Amino acid sequence: MFNRTKINAQFDGIPFETFDYQSDEYIVKAMIYEPKHVKRIIIYLRGGKGAVGTVRPTRLMQFAYKDTLVAAPYYRGTHQNGQDEFGGADREDVHALVRILRAKYDVPIHFIGFSRGGIQGLVTYQEARVTSFITWGGVSSIYYMYDERQDLRSMLKRIVGPISNKSEYDRREGIELITKDSPPVMVIHGTEDKQVNVQHAYMLIDKLKLLGIKHEVVFIDGEHHVMRPDNERYVLQQIEKWMEAVETCI
Repeated sequence: MFNRTKINAQFDGIPFETFDYQSDEYIVKAMIYEPKHVKRIIIYLRGGKGAVGTVRPTRLMQFAYKDTLVAAPYYRGTHQNGQDEFGGADREDVHALVRILRAKYDVPIHFIGFSRGGIQGLVTYQEARVTSFITWGGVSSIYYMYDERQDLRSMLKRIVGPISNKSEYDRREGIELITKDSPPVMVIHGTEDKQVNVQHAYMLIDKLKLLGIKHEVVFIDGEHHVMRPDNERYVLQQIEKWMEAVETCI
């Protein structure tokens, strides 16, 4: 962790910062909110690509629960440092960040994956040995995403390759990478989400049930990808309750 720089944002008197770290041969960047006392860590896995869905302090601020460190990788390719691979080699950006924080703190670590971050979480959370994974409006299947989002096919073809390149799509098919030893999973989704169809949540839930994995589901009826403030506050409350409940079982 180096080149640590305060940015023009703070919460409860604590500044947000960015820092650089090594991931494979690249120097990548992350944002962090680090209180004096840390009882848990949340690693937020952003959605989108490039400037769309990029890491912002206002998003991380939502998860700044009491004594909670919040960090988020930007992913390689955001700052002219390699190529965003949409859940490919860039998963090391997540693992490297986990190693850095785990070396400093012996506390529970939770992943929260939003939108595309659902894939980024599913392909990393088991190997990272996190306490739990929370997917919020998250993509569970890159194949289903390819089918439902025709507007994203050119991007997927450019980054992952043609759909016939099965090995690369299988590598990112997070739902099929889950094992029976998976940490607990919380699934959050708006039933009217047009950007990431709620079917992603249904498929994930079916898989979790099949494998007997502890999970909790929060569906918000009539809600879209970006939720209204009252529903968002409710979801954030449920996330905190979930983390506390899972942590008591460690």
